[in-house]
Amino acid sequence: MVGGGQLARMTHQAAIALGQSLRVLSESPDDSAALVAADVRIGTHTDLAALREFAKGCDAVTFDHEHVPTAHIAALAAEGVKIYPGAEAILYAQDKRQMRERLSALGAPVPQWRPVASAQDIADFAGSVGWPVVAKAVRGGYDGRGVWMLDDLAAAEELVGTGTELIVEERVPLRRELAALVARSPFGQVAAYPVVETVQQDGICVEVLAPAPDLPEDLAVEAQQLAIDLANALGVVGLLAVELFETEAGIVVNELAMRPHNSGHWTIEGARTSQFEQHLRAVLDYPMGETSLTAPAVVMANVLGGEPGGMSLDERLHHLFAADPGARVHLYGKQVRPGRKIGHVTVLGDTMTEVRARAVRAARWLQEGQQ
Repeated sequence: MVGGGQLARMTHQAAIALGQSLRVLSESPDDSAALVAADVRIGTHTDLAALREFAKGCDAVTFDHEHVPTAHIAALAAEGVKIYPGAEAILYAQDKRQMRERLSALGAPVPQWRPVASAQDIADFAGSVGWPVVAKAVRGGYDGRGVWMLDDLAAAEELVGTGTELIVEERVPLRRELAALVARSPFGQVAAYPVVETVQQDGICVEVLAPAPDLPEDLAVEAQQLAIDLANALGVVGLLAVELFETEAGIVVNELAMRPHNSGHWTIEGARTSQFEQHLRAVLDYPMGETSLTAPAVVMANVLGGEPGGMSLDERLHHLFAADPGARVHLYGKQVRPGRKIGHVTVLGDTMTEVRARAVRAARWLQEGQQ
Protein backbone atom coordinates (compact mmCIF):
# COMPACT_ATOMS: atom_id res chain seq x y z
CA MET A 1 0.00 0.00 0.00
CA VAL A 2 1.39 3.36 -1.07
CA GLY A 3 0.97 5.75 1.85
CA GLY A 4 1.63 5.26 5.53
CA GLY A 5 -1.37 6.92 7.16
CA GLN A 6 -4.14 5.52 9.33
CA LEU A 7 -5.87 3.90 6.35
CA ALA A 8 -2.77 1.79 5.68
CA ARG A 9 -2.50 1.08 9.40
CA MET A 10 -6.04 -0.34 9.55
CA THR A 11 -5.58 -2.16 6.24
CA HIS A 12 -2.51 -3.81 7.76
CA GLN A 13 -4.66 -5.09 10.61
CA ALA A 14 -7.13 -6.57 8.12
CA ALA A 15 -4.34 -8.19 6.10
CA ILE A 16 -3.16 -10.18 9.12
CA ALA A 17 -6.47 -12.05 9.38
CA LEU A 18 -6.27 -12.94 5.66
CA GLY A 19 -2.77 -14.37 6.06
CA GLN A 20 -1.31 -11.55 4.00
CA SER A 21 1.61 -9.20 4.64
CA LEU A 22 1.23 -5.53 3.83
CA ARG A 23 4.26 -3.64 2.59
CA VAL A 24 3.95 0.10 3.17
CA LEU A 25 5.58 2.97 1.29
CA SER A 26 5.84 5.67 3.92
CA GLU A 27 7.42 9.10 3.84
CA SER A 28 8.48 8.82 7.48
CA PRO A 29 9.14 5.96 9.93
CA ASP A 30 6.86 7.83 12.34
CA ASP A 31 3.77 7.58 10.09
CA SER A 32 0.79 5.65 11.46
CA ALA A 33 1.25 2.48 9.41
CA ALA A 34 5.05 2.56 9.60
CA LEU A 35 4.80 2.23 13.38
CA VAL A 36 3.07 -1.17 13.14
CA ALA A 37 3.90 -2.81 9.79
CA ALA A 38 6.90 -5.14 9.53
CA ASP A 39 7.76 -4.28 5.90
CA VAL A 40 8.17 -0.51 5.56
CA ARG A 41 9.95 1.24 2.73
CA ILE A 42 10.73 4.93 3.09
CA GLY A 43 10.04 7.01 -0.01
CA THR A 44 7.64 9.42 -1.64
CA HIS A 45 4.68 8.64 -3.87
CA THR A 46 5.85 11.16 -6.46
CA ASP A 47 9.14 9.31 -7.07
CA LEU A 48 8.68 6.78 -9.90
CA ALA A 49 11.98 5.04 -9.11
CA ALA A 50 10.90 4.59 -5.48
CA LEU A 51 7.54 3.23 -6.61
CA ARG A 52 9.21 0.76 -8.99
CA GLU A 53 11.51 -0.51 -6.26
CA PHE A 54 8.63 -0.66 -3.79
CA ALA A 55 6.46 -2.74 -6.16
CA LYS A 56 9.11 -5.45 -6.71
CA GLY A 57 7.82 -8.75 -5.33
CA CYS A 58 4.34 -7.42 -4.51
CA ASP A 59 1.31 -9.42 -5.69
CA ALA A 60 -0.72 -6.20 -5.90
CA VAL A 61 -0.21 -2.51 -5.20
CA THR A 62 -2.89 -0.15 -3.92
CA PHE A 63 -3.11 3.22 -2.16
CA ASP A 64 -4.23 4.87 1.07
CA HIS A 65 -4.56 8.21 -0.75
CA GLU A 66 -5.22 9.44 -4.30
CA HIS A 67 -2.12 11.58 -4.84
CA VAL A 68 0.12 9.22 -6.81
CA PRO A 69 0.59 10.77 -10.29
CA THR A 70 -1.50 8.95 -12.88
CA ALA A 71 1.51 8.79 -15.20
CA HIS A 72 3.40 6.80 -12.55
CA ILE A 73 0.46 4.43 -12.06
CA ALA A 74 0.17 3.89 -15.81
CA ALA A 75 3.92 3.27 -16.09
CA LEU A 76 3.85 0.60 -13.39
CA ALA A 77 0.82 -1.06 -14.96
CA ALA A 78 2.57 -1.11 -18.35
CA GLU A 79 5.50 -2.88 -16.68
CA GLY A 80 3.19 -5.64 -15.42
CA VAL A 81 2.48 -4.43 -11.89
CA LYS A 82 -1.05 -5.22 -10.71
CA ILE A 83 -1.91 -1.77 -9.40
CA TYR A 84 -5.44 -0.87 -8.28
CA PRO A 85 -7.28 1.33 -8.87
CA GLY A 86 -5.77 2.01 -12.27
CA ALA A 87 -4.76 5.39 -13.67
CA GLU A 88 -7.85 5.62 -15.86
CA ALA A 89 -10.08 5.31 -12.76
CA ILE A 90 -8.21 7.22 -10.06
CA LEU A 91 -8.04 10.27 -12.32
CA TYR A 92 -11.66 10.97 -11.39
CA ALA A 93 -10.80 11.06 -7.68
CA GLN A 94 -7.81 13.34 -8.30
CA ASP A 95 -9.27 15.90 -10.68
CA LYS A 96 -12.61 17.46 -9.83
CA ARG A 97 -13.12 18.98 -13.26
CA GLN A 98 -12.54 15.64 -14.99
CA MET A 99 -14.82 14.01 -12.43
CA ARG A 100 -17.64 16.49 -13.03
CA GLU A 101 -17.28 16.16 -16.82
CA ARG A 102 -17.35 12.36 -16.69
CA LEU A 103 -20.25 12.14 -14.26
CA SER A 104 -22.21 14.67 -16.31
CA ALA A 105 -21.60 12.58 -19.44
CA LEU A 106 -22.82 9.48 -17.59
CA GLY A 107 -26.03 11.28 -16.57
CA ALA A 108 -25.24 11.02 -12.87
CA PRO A 109 -26.90 13.61 -10.60
CA VAL A 110 -24.36 16.40 -10.03
CA PRO A 111 -24.65 20.05 -8.98
CA GLN A 112 -24.75 22.72 -11.64
CA TRP A 113 -21.10 23.62 -12.28
CA ARG A 114 -18.59 25.10 -14.73
CA PRO A 115 -14.82 25.38 -15.11
CA VAL A 116 -13.24 28.69 -14.14
CA ALA A 117 -10.78 30.76 -16.16
CA SER A 118 -11.54 34.15 -14.58
CA ALA A 119 -13.43 35.82 -11.76
CA GLN A 120 -15.97 36.92 -14.35
CA ASP A 121 -16.70 33.25 -15.09
CA ILE A 122 -17.69 32.85 -11.43
CA ALA A 123 -19.82 36.00 -11.53
CA ASP A 124 -21.56 34.87 -14.72
CA PHE A 125 -22.27 31.49 -13.16
CA ALA A 126 -23.60 33.15 -9.99
CA GLY A 127 -25.86 35.23 -12.22
CA SER A 128 -27.64 32.04 -13.26
CA VAL A 129 -27.71 30.14 -9.94
CA GLY A 130 -27.43 32.97 -7.40
CA TRP A 131 -24.80 33.92 -4.82
CA PRO A 132 -23.25 32.38 -2.81
CA VAL A 133 -21.47 29.80 -4.96
CA VAL A 134 -18.94 27.10 -4.07
CA ALA A 135 -15.47 27.22 -5.60
CA LYS A 136 -13.28 24.11 -5.45
CA ALA A 137 -9.64 23.51 -6.24
CA VAL A 138 -9.45 21.14 -9.20
CA ARG A 139 -6.76 19.08 -7.49
CA GLY A 140 -5.91 18.48 -3.85
CA GLY A 141 -8.01 19.50 -0.90
CA TYR A 142 -9.54 17.42 1.88
CA ASP A 143 -11.30 17.94 5.20
CA GLY A 144 -12.67 21.27 4.03
CA ARG A 145 -9.42 22.48 2.46
CA GLY A 146 -9.63 23.54 -1.17
CA VAL A 147 -13.30 24.58 -0.89
CA TRP A 148 -14.47 28.19 -0.66
CA MET A 149 -17.90 29.76 -0.26
CA LEU A 150 -17.95 32.93 -2.35
CA ASP A 151 -20.49 35.69 -1.71
CA ASP A 152 -19.58 38.24 -4.37
CA LEU A 153 -17.29 39.23 -7.23
CA ALA A 154 -14.66 40.70 -4.91
CA ALA A 155 -14.25 37.35 -3.13
CA ALA A 156 -14.05 35.60 -6.51
CA GLU A 157 -11.34 37.99 -7.73
CA GLU A 158 -9.30 37.47 -4.58
CA LEU A 159 -9.47 33.67 -4.93
CA VAL A 160 -8.73 33.62 -8.65
CA GLY A 161 -5.78 35.89 -7.95
CA THR A 162 -4.08 33.10 -6.00
CA GLY A 163 -3.62 31.16 -9.24
CA THR A 164 -5.48 28.08 -8.00
CA GLU A 165 -7.11 26.07 -10.77
CA LEU A 166 -10.84 26.07 -9.96
CA ILE A 167 -14.29 24.89 -10.77
CA VAL A 168 -17.42 26.58 -9.45
CA GLU A 169 -20.64 24.88 -8.35
CA GLU A 170 -24.04 25.89 -7.14
CA ARG A 171 -24.58 25.87 -3.40
CA VAL A 172 -26.77 22.77 -3.09
CA PRO A 173 -29.77 23.19 -0.75
CA LEU A 174 -29.03 19.99 1.12
CA ARG A 175 -30.94 18.27 3.88
CA ARG A 176 -27.88 16.31 5.00
CA GLU A 177 -24.82 14.49 3.67
CA LEU A 178 -24.77 10.78 2.89
CA ALA A 179 -22.16 8.30 1.70
CA ALA A 180 -22.52 5.12 -0.35
CA LEU A 181 -19.57 2.75 -0.14
CA VAL A 182 -19.04 -0.12 -2.58
CA ALA A 183 -16.19 -2.46 -3.47
CA ARG A 184 -15.45 -3.90 -6.90
CA SER A 185 -13.10 -6.68 -7.97
CA PRO A 186 -11.05 -6.76 -11.21
CA PHE A 187 -13.70 -8.95 -12.83
CA GLY A 188 -16.59 -6.79 -11.77
CA GLN A 189 -18.01 -8.44 -8.63
CA VAL A 190 -19.43 -5.70 -6.42
CA ALA A 191 -20.59 -5.42 -2.81
CA ALA A 192 -22.46 -2.44 -1.36
CA TYR A 193 -22.60 -1.31 2.27
CA PRO A 194 -25.66 0.28 3.87
CA VAL A 195 -25.90 3.99 3.08
CA VAL A 196 -24.72 6.16 5.97
CA GLU A 197 -25.20 9.74 7.11
CA THR A 198 -22.06 11.79 7.58
CA VAL A 199 -22.02 14.78 9.92
CA GLN A 200 -19.59 17.57 9.05
CA GLN A 201 -18.19 20.31 11.27
CA ASP A 202 -15.88 22.98 9.80
CA GLY A 203 -15.43 20.79 6.75
CA ILE A 204 -14.33 17.76 8.78
CA CYS A 205 -16.40 14.60 9.20
CA VAL A 206 -17.08 14.24 12.93
CA GLU A 207 -19.73 11.47 12.95
CA VAL A 208 -20.99 8.66 10.73
CA LEU A 209 -24.42 7.14 11.43
CA ALA A 210 -25.13 3.66 10.08
CA PRO A 211 -27.60 3.12 8.64
CA ALA A 212 -28.59 6.69 7.71
CA PRO A 213 -31.55 7.43 10.02
CA ASP A 214 -35.00 7.68 8.41
CA LEU A 215 -33.64 7.29 4.88
CA PRO A 216 -36.46 6.02 2.62
CA GLU A 217 -35.66 2.55 1.31
CA ASP A 218 -36.07 3.57 -2.32
CA LEU A 219 -33.56 6.41 -1.89
CA ALA A 220 -31.09 4.09 -0.13
CA VAL A 221 -31.34 1.59 -2.99
CA GLU A 222 -30.92 4.41 -5.51
CA ALA A 223 -27.76 5.60 -3.77
CA GLN A 224 -26.31 2.08 -3.64
CA GLN A 225 -27.14 1.46 -7.30
CA LEU A 226 -25.59 4.80 -8.26
CA ALA A 227 -22.35 3.85 -6.48
CA ILE A 228 -22.32 0.44 -8.18
CA ASP A 229 -22.98 1.99 -11.59
CA LEU A 230 -20.16 4.51 -11.10
CA ALA A 231 -17.72 1.82 -9.94
CA ASN A 232 -18.48 -0.17 -13.10
CA ALA A 233 -18.46 2.81 -15.46
CA LEU A 234 -15.17 4.19 -14.11
CA GLY A 235 -13.52 0.78 -13.84
CA VAL A 236 -12.77 1.09 -10.13
CA VAL A 237 -11.02 -1.84 -8.43
CA GLY A 238 -11.11 -1.66 -4.64
CA LEU A 239 -13.26 0.65 -2.53
CA LEU A 240 -15.27 3.50 -3.98
CA ALA A 241 -16.85 6.01 -1.61
CA VAL A 242 -19.49 8.24 -3.20
CA GLU A 243 -20.15 11.29 -1.03
CA LEU A 244 -23.70 12.53 -1.58
CA PHE A 245 -25.99 15.42 -0.80
CA GLU A 246 -29.59 14.57 0.06
CA THR A 247 -31.91 17.29 -1.24
CA GLU A 248 -35.64 17.78 -1.60
CA ALA A 249 -35.34 16.50 -5.16
CA GLY A 250 -33.19 13.44 -4.38
CA ILE A 251 -29.47 12.72 -4.21
CA VAL A 252 -26.57 14.64 -5.77
CA VAL A 253 -22.94 13.47 -6.06
CA ASN A 254 -20.50 15.63 -4.14
CA GLU A 255 -17.13 13.85 -4.22
CA LEU A 256 -15.53 10.48 -5.03
CA ALA A 257 -12.80 8.62 -3.14
CA MET A 258 -11.14 5.42 -4.38
CA ARG A 259 -9.71 3.88 -1.22
CA PRO A 260 -10.92 3.00 2.26
CA HIS A 261 -12.75 6.07 3.50
CA ASN A 262 -13.60 7.83 6.75
CA SER A 263 -17.29 7.15 6.10
CA GLY A 264 -16.52 3.41 6.34
CA HIS A 265 -14.51 3.21 9.58
CA TRP A 266 -17.65 2.03 11.39
CA THR A 267 -17.47 -1.23 9.42
CA ILE A 268 -14.60 -2.61 11.53
CA GLU A 269 -17.04 -3.54 14.30
CA GLY A 270 -20.33 -2.57 12.66
CA ALA A 271 -20.35 -4.72 9.49
CA ARG A 272 -19.74 -8.41 8.83
CA THR A 273 -16.75 -7.46 6.65
CA SER A 274 -14.76 -4.29 7.32
CA GLN A 275 -14.07 -1.88 4.49
CA PHE A 276 -10.35 -2.59 4.93
CA GLU A 277 -10.75 -6.35 4.47
CA GLN A 278 -13.14 -5.70 1.59
CA HIS A 279 -10.60 -3.45 -0.13
CA LEU A 280 -7.99 -6.20 0.17
CA ARG A 281 -10.43 -8.81 -1.11
CA ALA A 282 -11.12 -6.61 -4.11
CA VAL A 283 -7.52 -5.85 -5.10
CA LEU A 284 -6.51 -9.50 -4.52
CA ASP A 285 -9.58 -10.66 -6.49
CA TYR A 286 -11.08 -12.64 -3.63
CA PRO A 287 -14.88 -13.02 -3.48
CA MET A 288 -16.51 -10.08 -1.70
CA GLY A 289 -17.52 -10.38 1.96
CA GLU A 290 -20.92 -9.83 3.55
CA THR A 291 -21.74 -6.18 4.21
CA SER A 292 -24.72 -6.35 6.58
CA LEU A 293 -24.76 -4.55 9.92
CA THR A 294 -23.83 -6.35 13.13
CA ALA A 295 -26.23 -4.20 15.19
CA PRO A 296 -29.35 -2.13 14.48
CA ALA A 297 -27.47 1.14 15.08
CA VAL A 298 -23.77 1.93 14.66
CA VAL A 299 -22.07 5.31 15.15
CA MET A 300 -18.47 6.24 14.47
CA ALA A 301 -17.16 9.49 15.95
CA ASN A 302 -13.79 10.90 14.95
CA VAL A 303 -11.39 11.77 17.74
CA LEU A 304 -9.74 15.11 17.02
CA GLY A 305 -6.67 16.45 18.74
CA GLY A 306 -7.42 18.84 21.59
CA GLU A 307 -5.49 21.63 23.22
CA PRO A 308 -2.26 20.63 25.01
CA GLY A 309 -2.28 20.01 28.72
CA GLY A 310 -4.39 17.98 31.10
CA MET A 311 -4.27 14.22 31.50
CA SER A 312 -2.51 12.05 28.94
CA LEU A 313 -4.41 10.35 26.12
CA ASP A 314 -3.68 6.96 27.67
CA GLU A 315 -5.16 8.10 30.99
CA ARG A 316 -8.25 9.39 29.18
CA LEU A 317 -8.55 5.99 27.49
CA HIS A 318 -8.43 4.29 30.89
CA HIS A 319 -11.30 6.43 32.20
CA LEU A 320 -13.34 5.97 29.02
CA PHE A 321 -13.15 2.18 29.19
CA ALA A 322 -14.23 2.30 32.82
CA ALA A 323 -17.22 4.51 31.98
CA ASP A 324 -18.27 2.73 28.76
CA PRO A 325 -16.77 -0.75 28.31
CA GLY A 326 -18.67 -1.16 25.03
CA ALA A 327 -16.96 1.74 23.26
CA ARG A 328 -14.41 0.54 20.69
CA VAL A 329 -11.43 2.85 20.25
CA HIS A 330 -8.95 3.05 17.37
CA LEU A 331 -6.00 5.39 17.90
CA TYR A 332 -3.70 6.10 14.96
CA GLY A 333 -0.38 6.69 16.68
CA LYS A 334 -0.26 10.30 15.48
CA GLN A 335 1.22 13.30 17.21
CA VAL A 336 -1.64 15.26 18.75
CA ARG A 337 -2.42 18.62 17.16
CA PRO A 338 -5.62 20.63 17.66
CA GLY A 339 -8.21 19.57 15.07
CA ARG A 340 -6.14 16.69 13.66
CA LYS A 341 -7.82 13.27 13.32
CA ILE A 342 -5.96 11.09 15.80
CA GLY A 343 -8.44 8.22 16.08
CA HIS A 344 -12.07 7.20 16.12
CA VAL A 345 -14.61 5.60 18.44
CA THR A 346 -17.33 3.18 17.37
CA VAL A 347 -20.40 2.30 19.45
CA LEU A 348 -23.03 -0.32 18.59
CA GLY A 349 -26.52 -0.70 20.03
CA ASP A 350 -30.24 -0.92 19.44
CA THR A 351 -31.29 2.74 19.15
CA MET A 352 -29.53 5.47 17.17
CA THR A 353 -30.18 8.20 19.75
CA GLU A 354 -28.53 6.28 22.59
CA VAL A 355 -25.65 4.97 20.47
CA ARG A 356 -24.91 8.40 19.03
CA ALA A 357 -24.85 10.05 22.45
CA ARG A 358 -22.35 7.45 23.72
CA ALA A 359 -20.09 7.82 20.69
CA VAL A 360 -20.05 11.62 20.84
CA ARG A 361 -19.41 11.57 24.58
CA ALA A 362 -16.52 9.12 24.17
CA ALA A 363 -14.88 11.13 21.38
CA ARG A 364 -15.25 14.37 23.34
CA TRP A 365 -13.69 12.78 26.41
CA LEU A 366 -10.67 11.58 24.44
CA GLN A 367 -10.28 15.02 22.86
CA GLU A 368 -10.92 17.24 25.84
CA GLY A 369 -10.60 15.04 28.91
CA GLN A 370 -14.10 15.90 30.03
CA GLN A 371 -17.63 14.51 29.57
